[in-house]
Amino acid sequence: MSLLRYFFIRLKLLNKKLTKPIELTERKCKEWMGKLIRRSKVIGSSGEVPVSAVILDKDGRCIGHGSNRRNKDRNPLGHAEIIALQQATYIKNDWRFNDCTLIVTLEPCPMCAGALIQARMGQIIYGATDSKRGALGGAINLYLDKSAHHKTIVHGGIMQEEIKKQLKDWFRNKRRINF
Repeated sequence: MSLLRYFFIRLKLLNKKLTKPIELTERKCKEWMGKLIRRSKVIGSSGEVPVSAVILDKDGRCIGHGSNRRNKDRNPLGHAEIIALQQATYIKNDWRFNDCTLIVTLEPCPMCAGALIQARMGQIIYGATDSKRGALGGAINLYLDKSAHHKTIVHGGIMQEEIKKQLKDWFRNKRRINF
């Protein structure tokens, strides 16, 4: 094989791997977020913090979804984003997600944001900003750090007020039950 042909094949494979994530309309973002809010309500009623996530491939198909399961699984890694990422890794049979989009109801924490950066998630869309623990702009900006060699597209604030109310009500009820 000639050297020129070798580089052409490598370039073709590289371009195939670096396809961009799907561009979602505002209507489609709200549609997905609405589904996640409904799922979060069910999760919240089971005692988990009401957070849900979904991962879409470049064609907009769901390849992974998750909701918080820390209490149920007694596992600190049981965050919605991590669970969705594990499922999508299995379905995609790859750990690189340059062409995928994660949609989640609450801004990812440092652990989840780090995992998403390591997975090279192409786009992250979240609902409510988390000023205490959010790692994509709420409390800190991990995706802007120089160590984040992969640049991801981040959008926040989709249906934020509805999600904040859901979380606030859930924590209020949780405190009332525990005291």
